[in-house]
Amino acid sequence: MFQTVDSWFPQLRSGGSAWTLRLVDERAESLSVRRDVPQPPQLSRDRGAMVTVYAAGGAGYAATSDVSRDGVQRALDRAERWARATAARSVVDFAEVPVPAVRGERESPGVGAVWARGQWMEALTAESAGARIDPRVVDWDATVEVREAEHRLLTSVGGDVRQRYRFVMPSLSVTANAGTVTQTRTLHGARGICQQGGVEILERFGFAGSGARVAEEALALLGAGECPTGTMDVLLLPDQMILQIHESIGHPLELDRILGDERNFAGTSFVTPDMFGTYPYGSELLNVTFDPTPPEELASYGWDDDGTPAERVHIIRAGVLERPLGGALSQRRAGLPGTANARADNWNRPPIDRMANLNLEPGTSTLDAMVRSVERGVMMATNSSWSIDDSRNKFQFGCEYGRLITDGALGPVVRNPNYRGVSASFWRSLRAVGDASTMMRLGTPFCGKGEPGQIIRVGHASPACVFSKVEVFGGEA
Repeated sequence: MFQTVDSWFPQLRSGGSAWTLRLVDERAESLSVRRDVPQPPQLSRDRGAMVTVYAAGGAGYAATSDVSRDGVQRALDRAERWARATAARSVVDFAEVPVPAVRGERESPGVGAVWARGQWMEALTAESAGARIDPRVVDWDATVEVREAEHRLLTSVGGDVRQRYRFVMPSLSVTANAGTVTQTRTLHGARGICQQGGVEILERFGFAGSGARVAEEALALLGAGECPTGTMDVLLLPDQMILQIHESIGHPLELDRILGDERNFAGTSFVTPDMFGTYPYGSELLNVTFDPTPPEELASYGWDDDGTPAERVHIIRAGVLERPLGGALSQRRAGLPGTANARADNWNRPPIDRMANLNLEPGTSTLDAMVRSVERGVMMATNSSWSIDDSRNKFQFGCEYGRLITDGALGPVVRNPNYRGVSASFWRSLRAVGDASTMMRLGTPFCGKGEPGQIIRVGHASPACVFSKVEVFGGEA
């Protein structure tokens, strides 16, 4: 997509000590069928470049949608002016920040594969029709977004990284109503199913037949009682665990947030730099990795947007906090080890510290064994609401679907299951972690952060987990 850049990149000139050029070209198509009616397809394309210049100890950025040589040169000139103008107020001496010279390529599974629009619409239409199983089903839709992207990073010191992506994000939602009760059930959340690859993602998550399955669960919720209120065990299934990981591990461990960069917009963190290496974040069963390497996970890549090679590292090991989620710049500022997670959501935003694939490693418990271990509790699935304070500590989360567990046996369905806790102690109540058979690789394409705002793709893999002595309540509490 950027075939001509090789001919003119060596001709760019700057008075800075080093510079980088990051090119992004993304195309997306979204298809949807609602109440058996095909919706107009949504097509988009976004293409542009960001240049970064290091000069006089400062750093400057400039973005442009003109990806010709002259357009990029003008952006390079603007960025150099910003670098020199802000050098005296920089948080670090950027002359000491290394500019990568790495070279390489990476491709998602399924890049270049084609599934015709008619085939996608056939699959969506089938699930829409399958959801129409009862007059109490009042709304339903099936949707898929397919996004292909090429990202390229060139540096003045010889770096050249090319990465091609293919993202597939199917979703399905069913709403049922009876009198004053309305309940919505989705297939692992609004966009929880989101991976890199092709049509195999539909099969991986059982999309065929999901319309009827999800509708049956929505109808079951209509006749269910409210979730009980009290302190009890909670068994969280993977499509709720990913939200728990995202909000109460991922965001509080982003190093720029810990350093105070996000306090005006997204808040700070209860985590402080002195905690790394000693702080008991969770029970000994808690093992969390930053892992941008699984080919199919949503936020996998070979290099971050600063050119740091991606690698799997432990963030929390046996419950102890080991390292933050901080890219090369934040690592230098804090004097702490970090990860390859300097990421930008598009060509017109600079990289900042973002979680990528943040995964809770599997344990040894089967789902049946975890259910049998609960004397009194609730199994909860699929996030429906969330609230967390500015320091990412106190939280309250709601789920779409629950089932009571009594004396080690699954009982009736309950609606509006909610729970609350404090991140600093909640993870220490973790007493069982599911094995690989309970694991799912999910994520979200909608993680927001930064000023100006950035909405980025994040992957999460998790097994089912049991937490003890959790404050649980229903929708009428």
